[in-house]
Amino acid sequence: MRPSNKLNALLALFASFATAPSAAMTTVHTEKSLYRNILVYEEDGQRCMSFTRRNQTARQTCRSLADPDQFVFTYTRMMMGALYLNPHPREILIVGLGGGVLPTALVKMFPDTRIDVVEIDPAVVKVARQFFGFNPDRRVEVFEEDGRVFVKRAGKSGRRYDLIMLDAFDHEYIPEHLLTQEFLSEAKTLLTADGVLAANTFSTSRLYHHESTTYQAVFGSFYNLRVALKNRIILIKIDGLPPLDTIKANAAALEEKLKPLGFGGDWLLPLFSTERDWSPDARILTDQYSPSNLLNAAD
Repeated sequence: MRPSNKLNALLALFASFATAPSAAMTTVHTEKSLYRNILVYEEDGQRCMSFTRRNQTARQTCRSLADPDQFVFTYTRMMMGALYLNPHPREILIVGLGGGVLPTALVKMFPDTRIDVVEIDPAVVKVARQFFGFNPDRRVEVFEEDGRVFVKRAGKSGRRYDLIMLDAFDHEYIPEHLLTQEFLSEAKTLLTADGVLAANTFSTSRLYHHESTTYQAVFGSFYNLRVALKNRIILIKIDGLPPLDTIKANAAALEEKLKPLGFGGDWLLPLFSTERDWSPDARILTDQYSPSNLLNAAD
């Protein structure tokens, strides 16, 4: 077995331990849709949503039963770092719903904010409403359609957002058409003059170098928040990255708003980095050169 194969096997084994429900779990609900099987279960004081296929399980959302406001997943905490770049978003777009953790928190933090949520699977919206406390009001509108289709239409209609959060996953990874240079260029047109984009990716994906060069090609420099063997969050500000002094000042102003979510600047600020840890020669992802070409290629 080649070293890269050994590494991938190790990461897959780690992921199976980290995401697979144990025998001690209690099944709350199962739901089938055109896209996936959805499992809702409770375990260790948490209620979780998983997308399952071929006996593989990946957790999409977990919620603390004792304190539903607290963020369970590291990546959702990291995504909120986008607020350090723009602490007063008025118009927000979230692509990918899961259990609705992000829009639920943001609408509480910013009562005057309007949020558009795009989710391709109506079954996910149903489960989020029924089992994860996602209760959109007049400030939150849900669009049950493909994220790229929505972005393209929104661009043509002149929609603009102060904050865009890309968080669309299936049971394996980000759908390939939401990773390309063309898609990111379309998303870029939706940002206001000081708009911010946050993207949830994996820190150990075989696509890491390619994703990084693709985002850099479209947006230039970005803050790269990483946690080993977990998620990587890309943070971009359309008019240029604010310096760390500004980031720290925004963090201090937001501290009280983030406390109910279970974290603050002391945890989040050390993750901010602009250091390039990817190969600049990695090929940019395009609609013609897609992630599936890489994932299925022999090493």
